[in-house]
Amino acid sequence: MSNNKKKTLNRSDIELTLSQEFPDITKSQISLAIDSILESIVDAVALDEKAEIRGFGTFSKKYIRPRKFINPKTKEVSYLGETSTMHFKPSKLLKCSNP
Repeated sequence: MSNNKKKTLNRSDIELTLSQEFPDITKSQISLAIDSILESIVDAVALDEKAEIRGFGTFSKKYIRPRKFINPKTKEVSYLGETSTMHFKPSKLLKCSNP
């Protein structure tokens, strides 16, 4: 029985890689920089703007149409208004780099 579970790259992995790449920068400065980048992306998308990172991809807001749904247990029909979610479109370079 083989273990085919893929490793997940998380924030601490990114912080570790950056601290090895840039030993003169403290961990707290690296963490603050990551927070600032992510906050900028979230703020831009929240304001209906796109956040593009060349060679990586584009973050944008995707609207989900209003819809009705039925509770399977009670059979009650409810309606959900328009909602939105963050959408990521990878760059062509990122799409082509998969092994």
